[in-house]
Amino acid sequence: MAAIQSKIAWVTGATSGIGEALVQALAKEGAKIILSARREKELERVAKEASLKPENSLILPLDLARNDDYSVEVKKVLDKFGRVDILINNGGISQRSLARDTAIAVDKEIMNVDFFGTVSLTKALLPSMLANKSGMIVAISSAVGKFGSPWRSGYSAAKHALHGFFDSLRAECYADGLKVLIVCPGFIQTNVSINALTGSGKALGEMDPATAAGLTAAEAARQIIEAIKSDKEEVNVAGFKERLGIWVKRHFPSIFSVMIRKMAVR
Repeated sequence: MAAIQSKIAWVTGATSGIGEALVQALAKEGAKIILSARREKELERVAKEASLKPENSLILPLDLARNDDYSVEVKKVLDKFGRVDILINNGGISQRSLARDTAIAVDKEIMNVDFFGTVSLTKALLPSMLANKSGMIVAISSAVGKFGSPWRSGYSAAKHALHGFFDSLRAECYADGLKVLIVCPGFIQTNVSINALTGSGKALGEMDPATAAGLTAAEAARQIIEAIKSDKEEVNVAGFKERLGIWVKRHFPSIFSVMIRKMAVR
């Protein structure tokens, strides 16, 4: 893809963390940006802080939990910009609870938002991208989309599911000019743990030490932008420990099984 200037990018989960940092980075690159999340006032704040104007941006509130049909939202985007060059599926919710303590309703909520919300929006926009025979879909997964981790069973399951769907989509749509990038962040300094669901469905409400010590959201966004420019298919945006874990899981799964039991992940 190389240059991002004048490209039209749609970012979900745009009001905080990696999503907000991506809006800032894309704006500096000269992209036109659709900002989506649930809170319209926060979307307006992010757009203002990124120095975006109505002519090069669109504030589009969107709830990934209500994912039966995004045709109205897609029509608004296409009516204004005519196309989308980059869809960044960043919105989602994490988890901080043991499987045995997690109500099945919480597992369903995580899967509904992180997997079905992302897939539904992708499918709604897909016909337009295929008609244009160009574009890139970015799925923000996680390091735990590559391996399972304590306190993340439902979240890890949803992220594993994203890999299966988007790897398949990449193969299906290669001849149509569609590119797919899967991003696997490790610990990033965001509010992800504060907003993470506990076993009862309530938010954890606190920052965990590993998240506080992670990469900055700005650095994560920089690496994601570079991966987009390079037309990569997958990238690990993580510290040494998480990248080591992915490598050991792939090559020495029995050793990784011992490692993950001892690793401080909360």
